[in-house]
Amino acid sequence: MALGKSGPADESSGPEHAQGVYLISPVQRAMRLLDYIAAGGVTIPLSHLARQLDINRVTLARLLDTLEHERIVERAPGAAGYRVGARFLAMAAAALGDRDLLRLAQPILARLAAETQFSAHLAVLSGDEMVYLLQELPNTLLVSNIRVGSRVPAHVTAPGRILLAGLPSARRRELLGKGPLASMPGKTPASHAALDRRIAEDQARGCAWSRSGFERGVDACAAAVRDRLGGVIAAISVAGPDSRFDPQVSARVESAVTGAARVLSQLFGYRDDA
Repeated sequence: MALGKSGPADESSGPEHAQGVYLISPVQRAMRLLDYIAAGGVTIPLSHLARQLDINRVTLARLLDTLEHERIVERAPGAAGYRVGARFLAMAAAALGDRDLLRLAQPILARLAAETQFSAHLAVLSGDEMVYLLQELPNTLLVSNIRVGSRVPAHVTAPGRILLAGLPSARRRELLGKGPLASMPGKTPASHAALDRRIAEDQARGCAWSRSGFERGVDACAAAVRDRLGGVIAAISVAGPDSRFDPQVSARVESAVTGAARVLSQLFGYRDDA
């Protein structure tokens, strides 16, 4: 008997079925949810989110539980709801591996890690946080917990300060909130005024340093990657045990990091005529 448009085939008809392509509605709902979260949409209360996305509240709760379990989304600090998770970011970084920024940065980071014998990183700004997109490791013991996809508060790290320096002070305050800023006493800025001072020092020096500011016993140096108009698009950094950063090594690392950032910036058309 020939199959018509009745029977099992009807289960895929309607909005989820177009031109012979069978779509799975739960996946479509999950993608709507991810699009909304990635765009910074408000995810609490759940009833509000359900109305925004036109998804049944029970179904929405199950989607969030599943995505959280798979680390595609994660709970944001405090009562801010959900945000894109580390696994999603790591997948995105891998998928973008052949795109310009990561493609051009990878060999530069590899040389930097080999030259300094410290781990080398590429990071970008995501709201008030910094996301590590690329990492190259030397043939030495790894001391940092940073991985591709890791998100950390931007103002507590050297590369994060470099990225924040690319924004006007008013925009930094908008992103980070009124304050006080979460900090490690004596290590990271606790107020916007202190952050502004640190950023001014970084800009005068041409790079930023963190001395056990984010991870205890780990020092880091970072410099800005710029586009052809001079805008900050990323930060390159190295990190390693603080015991290895004597003044001579620190000077060599600073030169290597700023040089690597300059090379990558030039590949994006930036020319420093100073």
